[in-house]
Amino acid sequence: MALPNQLAWDDFRLVKSIAESRGLTGAAETLGVNHSTVFRRLGQLEETLGVKLFERHRTGYALTTAGEEMTALAERMDHEVAAFSRRLAGQEITPAGELRVTTNDSLLVHLLTPIFGRFCAAYPEIRLDIVLGNPALNLSKRDADVAVRATDDPPETLVGRRIATIAWAIYGQAERFPEPAKIDLLDLYAQRWVSLGENLGSLKVTRFINEHVAPERIVYRVNTVLGLSEAIGEGIGVGAMPSFIADANPALVRLTPPRDEFSAGLWLLTHPDLRQSARVRAFMDFVAAEIMKKRAAIEGRAA
Repeated sequence: MALPNQLAWDDFRLVKSIAESRGLTGAAETLGVNHSTVFRRLGQLEETLGVKLFERHRTGYALTTAGEEMTALAERMDHEVAAFSRRLAGQEITPAGELRVTTNDSLLVHLLTPIFGRFCAAYPEIRLDIVLGNPALNLSKRDADVAVRATDDPPETLVGRRIATIAWAIYGQAERFPEPAKIDLLDLYAQRWVSLGENLGSLKVTRFINEHVAPERIVYRVNTVLGLSEAIGEGIGVGAMPSFIADANPALVRLTPPRDEFSAGLWLLTHPDLRQSARVRAFMDFVAAEIMKKRAAIEGRAA
């Protein structure tokens, strides 16, 4: 496809956005413009090129051959721009500027916020932008600069360090179990259980409960660890919790020791192009040192 000289990067972004959302409304949201603007710009672009870029169907906009070629080129351009941005960020000398960090809500609330506060005090020239709850954020495209993740399988495309092992154990409401040392795991299978939702079904602890607890005994599911803690504290049922969260809650009591088959690694991760960035290096070193101070609690040895 011959491309006229007047084609701009925004034209490629337009086609890529429509292709990804399969329609004009989603593309308008992505680009921050209204629906009519996207419709008008697409019509002008197709007229300039002299070809249709999309077939209009009831189910959405489908790429033509010309549209596929333009979208593929847009994706390559997007990749090159992101790579260039990472390389520039990796050449910074002084720790300053914005740093985007992704993690989950339970780590942020129960572990990281005080650490992030101390980091901001120690490095006032760095501004933190915290993004919650999306493991799919793409560090290669700089959706985030650093990830703090609970995982045993970090992406091979990232680099970083495993700081600790997050211990999990079975907990119940303290009022219901005044003598937790006398509780046997087999006895617990007859209890009512709370568990994480199916969106977290890949976690080892969720798989264990699904495999060992009768379905009718799982009376409550919730898609966040924060909600799990509240449910156990209210006495809805027993359930598995990270020890560093549950041990700090007086409404909960341990019913089993931490179980190795539930544990997960706690990782600090970044993209290889960013690891020499002054602000990334300062952040990872600082946070790793602070988390190490809490390692006994994270690994279930503080209770």
